[in-house]
Amino acid sequence: MAKVFDQITQNLQHFIQQQSLFFVATAPLSASGHINLSPKGLDSFRILSPTRVAYLDLTGSGNETSAHLQENGRITIMFCAFQGAPLILRLYGTGQTLLPSTPDWDATRSLFPEIPGMRQIIVVDLDRIQTSCGQGVPLLSYDGQRDSLVQWSAKKGVEGLEAYQQQKNRVSIDGLPTPLAGRSPSDSP
Repeated sequence: MAKVFDQITQNLQHFIQQQSLFFVATAPLSASGHINLSPKGLDSFRILSPTRVAYLDLTGSGNETSAHLQENGRITIMFCAFQGAPLILRLYGTGQTLLPSTPDWDATRSLFPEIPGMRQIIVVDLDRIQTSCGQGVPLLSYDGQRDSLVQWSAKKGVEGLEAYQQQKNRVSIDGLPTPLAGRSPSDSP
């Protein structure tokens, strides 16, 4: 059954640290806007405090999360147990995007490994932490992380990634600006 917590407990922290995959969901305010749901992997998630988390966001084909956070701040992060005892954990909160020009960038960036393609860090202040049973989630075996995004980013290089981000990551699919819209190419990580 569902349980609500006011902070990430030690048991929940242990559960999070064991997961190799998490999902991020955001939505614009417009009823006709597109809800975004993205899977995330690699060594990109950190617990900053019992009520604050962050993840390293890599360059991708869109930048919906940042656009939605800039517009309304709402975000949900979900972890599922695909092995072992069933469990779903949802972290609800208000998020913000950190860019290299943001005052907290250096301190937060230092918590993550160097991964080619990093474009921003998403920090979330949690206001609801909820578990549910997860009985319907299938058991899946973990074979490892894919390295194709990291290889693609490394091949593009800093200038190629900057150009890609300027072309593909400045505006959401619904036309909302992202924090990258105001960033100059020299502001890269």
